[in-house]
Amino acid sequence: MNLFQRLFARQPDPRQAYRPAYEAIVARGRAPAWYLGGVPDTLDGRFEMIAAVLAHVLLRLEADPAMAQPSVHLTELFVDDMDSQLRLIGTGDLVVGKQVGKMMSALGGRLTVYREAGGEAAALRAILLRNLWDGDDAGEAIDRTAARLAAFAAALSPLSADTILAGQLPDVAD
Repeated sequence: MNLFQRLFARQPDPRQAYRPAYEAIVARGRAPAWYLGGVPDTLDGRFEMIAAVLAHVLLRLEADPAMAQPSVHLTELFVDDMDSQLRLIGTGDLVVGKQVGKMMSALGGRLTVYREAGGEAAALRAILLRNLWDGDDAGEAIDRTAARLAAFAAALSPLSADTILAGQLPDVAD
């Protein structure tokens, strides 16, 4: 390989190793069980569920100091995906960066409150009521969603980081 080829050769993207985990996160966040259980099937509802699943995966990986870099890569994949999704729905270039920034801020907020909730359904209910239903109590839908999210968090706990990064996440269906 000559100097020119070495300087301009494409380097493999280290994030690609974490794509199976990210795709599993999105699949779990888009699982019909959430929406049949009452989560609004809207852009905001979908974002909220993907962010909730991602946040719980990141919190589980947080328990292993060796998983700091994989967590960063999963977050970067999320940013790239949200950027792409915004562009697909017609959001203009000048607005995409601002919207992605808001989404990252929302994810950071979710990480904080989900960490504090500790996987407890009652605490998750309050978070979901505020963030997903904007304070409008949806009764059983919130209870089902909180219980399902608590079960997901509990099922993540015993999984090894390697299992999670391979995309083998717990199912969210009852």
